[in-house]
Amino acid sequence: MGPTRCLAAGRHSSFALPAISHQHRSYAVTTNPNPPLGKKNATNDTPSRIGLIGARGYTGQALVELLNEHPYMDLQHVSSRELAGQTLEAYTKRKVVYETLSPEDVAQLDSDGKVDAWILALPNSVCKPYVEALDQGSRKSVIVDLSADYRFDSEWAYGLPELVQRSKIAQSKRISNPGCYATGAQIGLSPALDLIEGMPTIFGCSGYSGAGSKPNARNNLEVLKDAIIPYSLTGHVHEREISHQLNHQVAFIPHVAGWYRGITLTISIPLRKEVTSRDIRQMYQDRYAGEKLIKVVGEPPLVSGIMGRHGVELGGFAVDSTGKRVVVVATIDNLAKGAATQCLQNMNLALGYAEYEGIPVM
Repeated sequence: MGPTRCLAAGRHSSFALPAISHQHRSYAVTTNPNPPLGKKNATNDTPSRIGLIGARGYTGQALVELLNEHPYMDLQHVSSRELAGQTLEAYTKRKVVYETLSPEDVAQLDSDGKVDAWILALPNSVCKPYVEALDQGSRKSVIVDLSADYRFDSEWAYGLPELVQRSKIAQSKRISNPGCYATGAQIGLSPALDLIEGMPTIFGCSGYSGAGSKPNARNNLEVLKDAIIPYSLTGHVHEREISHQLNHQVAFIPHVAGWYRGITLTISIPLRKEVTSRDIRQMYQDRYAGEKLIKVVGEPPLVSGIMGRHGVELGGFAVDSTGKRVVVVATIDNLAKGAATQCLQNMNLALGYAEYEGIPVM
């Protein structure tokens, strides 16, 4: 299911949303309508051969760490122009040497049936030649793209398993991994979607690893000392991504700070009806029941508590004096559930493994 097909006609998204009733509490909801696909749903217990294009960056490194611990995924090809010829020391299952794989090389490996799934961990606007080369072949291998290039393409599944029907992701060969901010924001907004009236505002602040590994002003620790840097104050690609996937316009204001990894999102949500903090918290707990990568807590979670962890924490649920505005805080590690962990989650689904295979749960 591609991004545009995630959207229902009219105002609301077709993300799996709970029904609202008025029994027992003002906004009781059903339990999770889109439960995880666990070991009983697995259809594959044989190794899968993985190719990773763009292994040098922070996300590539995080992916290698996860693949090294995965019981079934076998990393066989890694590509990095800067590191070509060097041994990938972080991978211990086998000796893997960095290569410089062109789109033609990738297409040949794919045509020879030597790779079951490709991970494209490249900057935006770079991966198209690889995708086009692979699309000319048998299309038997899975592609997971971590850039923003295909997040608005209806031919690609949007890989946010907690909100998009998991069975659709499992059936797809082309999966676009959501953005880090976009993942946390959508998980933080989605349970309240049917109650929203007006435009939610999302204040986001990320560690500097979110600015990439190549030196720039947003990952310069001298610039970040005693400061946070606002950027892309309107029109950030994740603002468009969130609005597109939820089918509801949001305002998103990103910032970068001096810690290494982790994102905090403070989400102000205007509501069409009065609610209590208890109502909202219960709604989120019910919607995400059984989700092993989402934790609903009472107090606003701290970004320091999510660093190096593989899910999303949600808390706060403060309601203003009118009862018609709630503030939710979401935290997410931009390199984990915001990138590498979510990629592995999608690959597990598409390759037939249990969804959380090889992923440390919350």
